[in-house]
Amino acid sequence: MTDETRGVPDEDVYTTREEGRSYYGSSYMPTAYDNLDLAPESDAYPDRGPPDDRDGRDAGFRVLDLPRVPKLSHVVGPSAILLGASLGSGETLFWPLLVATSGWGIYWLFVVGVCTQFFINTEIQRWTVATGESVFRAFERVWRGWPLALLVGGFVSLGWPGWAASAARIGSIGLGIETDAVGVAGVELATWKAAGIGLLALIWFSYQVTPVMYNVVERAQILLVSLSVVVAVALFLLTGSGGELASAPGAVVSDGALPPGSDVALVLGGIAFAGAGGYLNLSQSLWVREKGYGMGRYQGRVKNPVVGDDPEPVQRDGFTFPPSAANLRRWRGWWRLVQLEHLLTFVLGLVVTGTMLMALAAAHASGTTDDAVVMWTENVAPQFGAATSALLFVALFSALFTTEYGIVESVVRNSADIVYELHGREAGWSLPRIFWVVLTAFVAWGIAILALPLPYSLERPFGLLVAGASLSGLLMWPYTALLTVVNTTRLPEHTQPGWPRLAALWWATAFLGFFSTLLVGDWLRVAVDPVFATEITVLGSGAGGYLLFGTVGLVQAVVVALSARGKLAARDTVPDADDARGLLG
Repeated sequence: MTDETRGVPDEDVYTTREEGRSYYGSSYMPTAYDNLDLAPESDAYPDRGPPDDRDGRDAGFRVLDLPRVPKLSHVVGPSAILLGASLGSGETLFWPLLVATSGWGIYWLFVVGVCTQFFINTEIQRWTVATGESVFRAFERVWRGWPLALLVGGFVSLGWPGWAASAARIGSIGLGIETDAVGVAGVELATWKAAGIGLLALIWFSYQVTPVMYNVVERAQILLVSLSVVVAVALFLLTGSGGELASAPGAVVSDGALPPGSDVALVLGGIAFAGAGGYLNLSQSLWVREKGYGMGRYQGRVKNPVVGDDPEPVQRDGFTFPPSAANLRRWRGWWRLVQLEHLLTFVLGLVVTGTMLMALAAAHASGTTDDAVVMWTENVAPQFGAATSALLFVALFSALFTTEYGIVESVVRNSADIVYELHGREAGWSLPRIFWVVLTAFVAWGIAILALPLPYSLERPFGLLVAGASLSGLLMWPYTALLTVVNTTRLPEHTQPGWPRLAALWWATAFLGFFSTLLVGDWLRVAVDPVFATEITVLGSGAGGYLLFGTVGLVQAVVVALSARGKLAARDTVPDADDARGLLG
């Protein structure tokens, strides 16, 4: 750090206690947007893209100082919501089942998946913290089709209310009323279906109790996540599953092979949901903007159009800050905060809770051939006394419900932002009204699915959850590649990822691309022709399989070349840029 940057007083970098408290819930700082200076077209500011790719609405970034940095305790929230969206998927269903069926030899993949998602998820936040724009707006600057493709992929992978259905089924089994029926609006429904409808309705009503809709989600998710973690720890201790943990350290440093006969769809779903996965991860950008991270503090929050006050503006073209000594130190502080909040909330919560539930499943359902819901309810729960069994049902129900809550929040917030940026803003639509309509429609869609007669395959939804999870894994590969290129070619030197982090993003793109190839090859082998067979060793694949691997390899080479060229082109273009980059910057 240079003397000039080191000489900036701490009071110019960090908030006071009173100002920091304004971040509780969410924070917004209004600006006289139209009176602000436009950022010059220079290497010190974000690149708006080639002039031919811009439209008449692209006026440029406005220049403001980066807000001062609050304490970690003031800004915990976005990663807690993502943790809640994760607990009922990978950490409750996929990974306990994978370890129970395949043994601890596959645990290394969980650890790799969590670490990989740490880099992806924090990188998703980078553009928003630096500019106040959402990651979807960043992708739109490259090509308008990218956000739309992600919206379609997100709905296909998460549009089924399987988590609410699973939570309701587990709750009804725990209460012994699974086979009962109740009358709802003149229609006789299984108790678990009626309960699932009630959970979706509860989620919808929760958004109607506060003007700023993000605030209620954050508080509810922190409460549900805390309950899930505490109950998981209690179960681990009460059931004497601690002996299983002796196998975990060796599995982390294993030879990196998949157990023979592994279900590729289940494995890719597990990788995607070694965390939240897919469309869910992209919500980190919008949640940190709602919370007021970095330049996101100058963008308005989404308020309930029914009970909220006047809407706050979300500007199409965001903000940027001049690379002064004070701003470079502030960026260094904000980026440290982004990483710490995600590490201590999301990563630590996943590893602790997930590992304990895996140990529980390995100790009491080793070698199971059932799906995850059956494993917990019919194999594991009957082995315990009434109190411990009830605690297990509470843990499963709370984890699955918090995941459904997180999925509704994520799908609705992402989709509303995409619709607003691609069409709604120009059409004069209000972002809060789009959010409210999408929320109502998505919940109504889930209720309709649960209320209508379902084929047998949908009555036990774990297979659909596996399909949705594997699709989430497929979705992560292209957006990780795109994210890597955008953050290294469109951001100035002092806000770009450093070389070690860029190497981690190259790894993430290759890792997700490899497993996506295995899954697509497996699908095409069955549906089209055996020539598309893919092998985990690559060698021995069919001709079509080699073509798939070659395509992914070509994409990887392009991503590496473009991002490395972006980094090299930005080198030494901003004086003292290294002062803004801390550990894993």
